[in-house]
Amino acid sequence: MNIDEIIQSAAKELSVNRCACEALRSADSCVLPNREMIIQVLTDLKKAIFPGYFDGETLTDASAEYYEGYLLTEIYRKLKPQIEIALRLPVSNTDPDEAESRAQAVCAKLISELPEIRRLLMCDVEAGFHGDPAAKSRAEIIVSYPGLLAIFVYRIAHILYKEDIPLIPRIMTEYAHGKTGIDINSGAEIGEYFFIDHGTGVVIGETTVIGNHVKLYQGVTLGALSTRSGQELSGVKRHPTIRDNVTIYANSTVLGGETVIGNGVIIGGNAFITKSIPDYTKIIVKSPEMIFKNPRISAGKWEI
Repeated sequence: MNIDEIIQSAAKELSVNRCACEALRSADSCVLPNREMIIQVLTDLKKAIFPGYFDGETLTDASAEYYEGYLLTEIYRKLKPQIEIALRLPVSNTDPDEAESRAQAVCAKLISELPEIRRLLMCDVEAGFHGDPAAKSRAEIIVSYPGLLAIFVYRIAHILYKEDIPLIPRIMTEYAHGKTGIDINSGAEIGEYFFIDHGTGVVIGETTVIGNHVKLYQGVTLGALSTRSGQELSGVKRHPTIRDNVTIYANSTVLGGETVIGNGVIIGGNAFITKSIPDYTKIIVKSPEMIFKNPRISAGKWEI
């Protein structure tokens, strides 16, 4: 077959497959939120929360309020239609006739909570600065640390999650996941002064609860013991609770909705935990025995 015949054959088969696939056909009757527009909203929110850091603006006391007002107007203009679209999806519990007014109210709530989100994020910046000797300044953390980017996106998405907005919180957190390698579900509850050092491979599940002054290193998983029951587990506490002043080192895994890690606990690297840990306990994984053999030279070559 020539290329025209191949294209025609593939197009016909794809069309038949689409008609047979419920998940694909469901998109026929609804419009989905625009992912690129939601990412633009996150970009504008980042500029509003950290003014002067991401767009080259030099602000004065006189211009700051005007600049913030402009950004918040743009955020509202872009986000409200996307929330309205999400609220009209079949998975939403909102009456379609009430979608517009509900979207307006949710946008208003998000914007009104931005000062508190900024306060929390500045606490997170402080946690990063004081928790990482390699940090040269708070500005370095704001503009370059992947952990802070993931936490910023989570704190925005969490507001929308609590308002029961479909799809958009997931789009936001998966965008951050793709950018940073850090997967924080928007349903998690995370306290103040939260710091993720390095970050790649960190996973925080939907029903995780994290207290204040918690520090995680790369590869940490706060997950569920089992998801075999699928949708039957929706809404069930499946992920652990981490109390205050806890440090979890690299590649450790904590699983289970009934698992509670007490205040002041330190969990060493590569631990696998499925039961609760009392306050102020230190968990250390015993290293396997390592054997070092002195190298020797044979026929002019190093051998082990």
